[in-house]
Amino acid sequence: MTSLFTTEKAVLVLEDGTRYAGRAYGARGTTLGEVVFSTGMTGYQETLTDPSYAGQIVLQTAPHIGNTGMNGEDPESRRIWVAGYIVRDPSRVVSNWRADESLDDSLARDGIVGISGIDTRAVTRHIRAAGSMRGAIFSGDDATLSDDDQLERVKSAPNMAGQNLSAAVSVAATEVTRATTDRIGNLAVLDLGVKQATIDNLAARGFDVHVLPQTSTIDDIRAIDPVAVFYSNGPGDPAASDAHVEMLRGVLDDKLPFFGICFGNQLLGRALGFGTYKLPFGHRGINQPVLDKATGRVEITAHNHGFAVDAPLEGEVDSPNGYGRVEVSHIGLNDNVVEGLRALDIPAFSVQYHPEAAAGPHDANYLFDRFRDLVVATTAATAGEK
Repeated sequence: MTSLFTTEKAVLVLEDGTRYAGRAYGARGTTLGEVVFSTGMTGYQETLTDPSYAGQIVLQTAPHIGNTGMNGEDPESRRIWVAGYIVRDPSRVVSNWRADESLDDSLARDGIVGISGIDTRAVTRHIRAAGSMRGAIFSGDDATLSDDDQLERVKSAPNMAGQNLSAAVSVAATEVTRATTDRIGNLAVLDLGVKQATIDNLAARGFDVHVLPQTSTIDDIRAIDPVAVFYSNGPGDPAASDAHVEMLRGVLDDKLPFFGICFGNQLLGRALGFGTYKLPFGHRGINQPVLDKATGRVEITAHNHGFAVDAPLEGEVDSPNGYGRVEVSHIGLNDNVVEGLRALDIPAFSVQYHPEAAAGPHDANYLFDRFRDLVVATTAATAGEK
């Protein structure tokens, strides 16, 4: 186990010139990215392995991180995806019978530069006031660079707005997971950063889950004869994913049932004709309250998004792109952000959060059942018309 009590210096530098001195953690070197905070009290392994965090330096607001180590059963993907990691107090020991290694060792193995021993509450309050911004962690020899050199590196990094990062996280070739219950049919999942728990939940609803590369075309989707299409979560700016939006319009034109989560919600919004915009500091964590307008129920949900759909919160509106009536189905109660869309004249809906929530909560898991019911009903109606 790597020593957590190193005296090696590290520094977090934000693009506005704010600096926080701490200790090296994980790999040594320099990492650049958008600095964001996640409010989850648990589930750090799922956070680290969520492809949606690609390009982001993640700060954990929970002060004590790493006590359960890392294991081989809970990863949401094939590797750690965060660009960097910020914690206040790393656990001194690993205390869980399922652990295979320490968090520090896992970060070092995957080359993730981190920093510990800083006032994460102060950083969170700063970001909450000023908004998410570019930043960098410098450790090892790079910690000795001049303040001006470090800040210049931060300012030369790309902004998250305008970035298409799906190519970095998507599978290279189609992967298939068979249904684990009574089979409904083939489901085309466009992998924009899909999590394993999502695949498992879809297979448990009777779908043969075909995870397709993000380079797939509408003809690739049609070739598997799907009963429905699913767009996953993923990193980057939805405004930079024109090809995925156009393909989704082909799916909607074919009247195939559609379900999108997180990034998929934003792309459905664009396909329907709405815009998207960048949030000041985003929603990240497993304690976000959302109102389901259809039931009046408030759900505690898992989020990881820095962009949102710009659509009217109340009433039915006509899709600007000609897909009939649309309504906002879910609303975030912290800031009234659109958290879900439902098309009323075609079989399509989406949510801005993660109903699979491997680390919890599970309030929104019913959405996979809602999707299954939509597919079954649509298939039956189509068969009846023939």
